[in-house]
Amino acid sequence: MARLAQTAGLTDVQQEILSTVRDFVDKEIIPVATGLEHRDEYPQQIVDGLRELGLFGLMIPEEYGGLGESLLTYALCVEEIARGWMSVSGIINTHFIVAYMLKQHGTQEQKDHFLPRMAAGDIRGAFSMSEPGLGSDVSAITSKAVKDGDEYVLSGQKMWLTNGGTSSLVAVLVRSDEGHSPEEAAAKPHKSMTTFLVEKEPGFGEVRPGLTIPGKIDKMGYKGVDTTELIMDGLRVPADRVLGGVTGRGFYQMMDGVEVGRVNVAARGCGVAQRAFELGVQYAQQRHTFGKPIAQHQAIQFKLAEMATKVEAAHAMMVNAARKKDSGERNDLEAGMAKYLASEYCKEVVEDAFRIHGGYGFSKEYEIERLYREAPMLLIGEGTAEIQKMIIGRRLLEEYRFQG
Repeated sequence: MARLAQTAGLTDVQQEILSTVRDFVDKEIIPVATGLEHRDEYPQQIVDGLRELGLFGLMIPEEYGGLGESLLTYALCVEEIARGWMSVSGIINTHFIVAYMLKQHGTQEQKDHFLPRMAAGDIRGAFSMSEPGLGSDVSAITSKAVKDGDEYVLSGQKMWLTNGGTSSLVAVLVRSDEGHSPEEAAAKPHKSMTTFLVEKEPGFGEVRPGLTIPGKIDKMGYKGVDTTELIMDGLRVPADRVLGGVTGRGFYQMMDGVEVGRVNVAARGCGVAQRAFELGVQYAQQRHTFGKPIAQHQAIQFKLAEMATKVEAAHAMMVNAARKKDSGERNDLEAGMAKYLASEYCKEVVEDAFRIHGGYGFSKEYEIERLYREAPMLLIGEGTAEIQKMIIGRRLLEEYRFQG
């Protein structure tokens, strides 16, 4: 069968990487994903396989032991992995955001210290921006860092930390009003935020003095991957673990990383939508009603046509956003559009596949039931649809400013 969502202009190396990942997904992820998801079990064997393939170092430069591949290659790999099980793509996503932030903004000492071990998969990354009362208003962060000699003392509570338990390095965004008066900090809150590189032991409970990772948050979907809180109470972090070595740049560093994350979420939406289409078109040819396969009913053919078109459109927009970022150009408009469209289309394609399955789609024996619970996370992760629309609208007004 001809596959949807093919990407033109790939190199031989990119095609080989994608072929390897696709084979791994078909053989090692799809057959076991639903069982692991129903048990909410961390897919250790799958993660070990990804490590052997070198995927934890996919975007890390070769000088640090990585493969030095582009964001496009990474996004296409994420698309394939999410097609197998979205939770696995989440395990590598936050790792890559932290690695990207280190590559773009870290000091040379920080790059030399962390990136080789991240490329090997010996260090797993997570990043922490959200808080319990924060929502989409990053400027409302209340966790803080106070300078104490050659260290900073961090306190506060963070929320929705993907890989919170299994990670060993967390990029944490907190408020640090060092060098700013209270009035300046209140007027320009984004300029008083700093990203700290916090090393910890994997696991739950008190993972280092002053840092606690409570147990996993129980979720509707997106299971297997650990999503946690992060509680800092007198956590001491050396000054040389400020990302980039200078305070006050954390918000901009995080937003740069989130642009990568939004391309990732778009890729996940594409992958889940592709799998939903595959399940729908396969079931439609197996299930018979009124003496013929339901695929021969015009109503079902219309659904399949709409589903396939949405898969293609979302994929094209995701690829465009990744290529724009790889070119070094600003891509917040393209990333916002791709994330918005791919997540919305994913939800719609999954629901149509669910409808094609009829009553069987409601059974846990069928894979579409898992996808139906996973798709909603994409509507929220890395910024809601409403946030994406705000970003898109503001950027459009910049580009099409009326000269009256």
